[in-house]
Parts: sequence; C-alpha cells; structure tokens
Amino acid sequence: MIVAGIGCRKGAAAAEIEAAIAAALAQAGLGIAALRMIATSAAKAGERGIVDAAASMGVPLVAVAQEDLAVAGVRVTTRSERVLALAGVPSVAEAAALAAAGVAARLIVTRVVVGPATCALAAGEAAS
Repeated sequence: MIVAGIGCRKGAAAAEIEAAIAAALAQAGLGIAALRMIATSAAKAGERGIVDAAASMGVPLVAVAQEDLAVAGVRVTTRSERVLALAGVPSVAEAAALAAAGVAARLIVTRVVVGPATCALAAGEAAS
C-alpha cells in the first residue's frame, strides 16, 4: 500500500497538492493507480486543497493525530527546523505517510517540495 503524506502552507490549492503527489510518484516510478491514501496531520486535515485533492484523486484522506505524528517523526529522513517549531515533527509529509502506512512502513520517497506543498511516499502493509 502506498500512502502520500502531505504538508502544505495554509491555503495551498488542490492543484498544488496534486502536483506534489505527482512529482513524488514520478520520482518513485509509480503511477497514480498505486496511491491508496493521502495522509496529513490532524491540524491540516481541514485544508480545502488537501481535501479537494483527495476527492479528485479518489482516495481517502486520513488525519493523523499529533501523538502518532510524533511517534513516526523519529523515523523521518528530512529535518526542517521551521516545520519542527510549527508542527512538532521535522517533516509533516514524511511523518504522516509513515504513521498512516502502518508500523512496518518505510519511506520510498522523502519529502518532495512543489511550491507550497510537500509530499512524501511510504509503503506499508495496512493502515494503522
């Protein structure tokens, strides 16, 4: 199962979220059909761009609780001091992807930045 973890600036448009996902999938050599869900922090789950991107792509959107982000955050590869100060984890995209993809998940694409959106991909067996 492939999960796209998303981080973004407030007000990012669905097209910008989708562009970040497409860039990450391309980096992994995967098509859109491989994507099973989009995950983001619970704090970002109401962002219209993320909600609309998930609906447009036909995949569920999972809101990851802060405590689950923190647990997964110790396994991220990318470290942004700004994001750590704002969100409590070094990479929202990576932590959300890992948390939603399950305890045995692994990152297959680290954080990709496209405009105001970031996307990371994790592979896992099942949603946690």
